[in-house]
Amino acid sequence: VQLQASGGGLVQAGNSLRLSCTDSRRTGRTFSNNGMGWFRQPPGKEREFVAAISWRGGDTRYADSVKGRFIISRDNAKNSVYLQMNSLKPEDTAVYYCAVGRGSSYSSNSGSYQYWGQGTLVTVSS
Repeated sequence: VQLQASGGGLVQAGNSLRLSCTDSRRTGRTFSNNGMGWFRQPPGKEREFVAAISWRGGDTRYADSVKGRFIISRDNAKNSVYLQMNSLKPEDTAVYYCAVGRGSSYSSNSGSYQYWGQGTLVTVSS
């Protein structure tokens, strides 16, 4: 399994970006029974939780800092998870990582995830 996150870039505050994440090796392993999540690591800071989604996609959870602005979704047929980021702020600048949960967990705790993507950089200018 090799998760590939994409969609990062440089944007002005107030604009939007959509991140995508899938298994780039196309191993055939399905994540449809796993929770999935997004985390981020701002410059000079520790990695933090952003959003997570249940295996069916019916339940989601968000960090307070992104609630109402970010939307996590998934497409099990494509073995992919997405993060729509709206009304971006400079404090959203970070490397964003996708992750596959251990079983059905979609916790905000990074220890609950077993596979991690390599990260994609999002830079929001003021």
